[in-house]
Amino acid sequence: MSSSTAPKKIAIVGSGNWGSAIAIHIGEKVRKLKGQYDEKILMWCREETLDDGSKLTQVINKQHENVKYLPHEKIPDNVIAEPDLCESVKDADVLIFVIPHQFVKKTCDQLKNKIKSTAFALTLIKGFYVDEQTNDLMLVSQLIKNTLNIPCVCLMGANIAHEVAEKIFCEATVGSRDEKHSEIVRQLIDTPEFRLRFYPDVEIIEMLGALKNVIAVCAGFADGLKAGFNTRAAVLRLGFREMVNFCRLLEKESTPELYLESCGIADLIASALGGRNYNGAKKLAETNKSLKEIEKEDLNGQSLQGPGTAKEVYRFLEAKNLLDKFPMFRDAYLICEQKLEPKKLLENLHNHPEFQQK
Repeated sequence: MSSSTAPKKIAIVGSGNWGSAIAIHIGEKVRKLKGQYDEKILMWCREETLDDGSKLTQVINKQHENVKYLPHEKIPDNVIAEPDLCESVKDADVLIFVIPHQFVKKTCDQLKNKIKSTAFALTLIKGFYVDEQTNDLMLVSQLIKNTLNIPCVCLMGANIAHEVAEKIFCEATVGSRDEKHSEIVRQLIDTPEFRLRFYPDVEIIEMLGALKNVIAVCAGFADGLKAGFNTRAAVLRLGFREMVNFCRLLEKESTPELYLESCGIADLIASALGGRNYNGAKKLAETNKSLKEIEKEDLNGQSLQGPGTAKEVYRFLEAKNLLDKFPMFRDAYLICEQKLEPKKLLENLHNHPEFQQK
């Protein structure tokens, strides 16, 4: 069989709750696509020693369950946890990145020159980077593309991991400018329970996925302060407006309808109803504990993504002298750093730039 017609190999880089959930979904899907894809999927799992002394990868491969990050959800036996990063992506045609955004650079550096030149990547990672020296913003897809020298598309949406694993209906938005890559993503992920819509706006779709975590933090502060429903609705609307305006600083969307897709308003709503960033921020407002304390108490080794993204957004806007035009992004960072009281977020809504006469 020639290399062009051989079954495509899939690798999943990451095995947290979202990584495990998408592994379950794709692991089941490829078995239905006879001959098109290699049924064996390697899932890179950063090795951990569990409380009982056992190795996480060994437990996953024996029990077919990620007992630490996605307990009680069965992983198909064709998904193999692999502790060696380079081994997990060896010969892969499609690399699906699902790790915390702060680890992408280090991970890609380790994979440099070890990837098939014909491969492409799909990122499900919500976050981005701001260069320490230049304060330029770099998206995860750009970092993957530039480091590994392969194309990278993105998938963002209201996709809570355990609900995806349990096949509760959801949807997502895919950013892709290549029809072949779009078709592969559709084959691997689209089902009646997990619907996809495609747009060419890779950068905006990816930015929305990162920015919504910051506004989810703001929603958590508002709820922790026992704000009224009217105020909490205003937090979401004004926060969403800041998300849109931030995207427009960098890119022009193909259509404004993009913001009404799963990657936009739907992902924000889902995250602001009870995601980990929302819950952590709510607890900070209620208890005045630091986010480090809250992560240690509540997240079982995982980290909040919203505060890190808030810091990156703050640095980018500060360098552009635009903080006052994005007060919710500004205040989210300052409150996360405990440099501002949570109540100031609500007080500053009164004079939000949205209400200035134009």
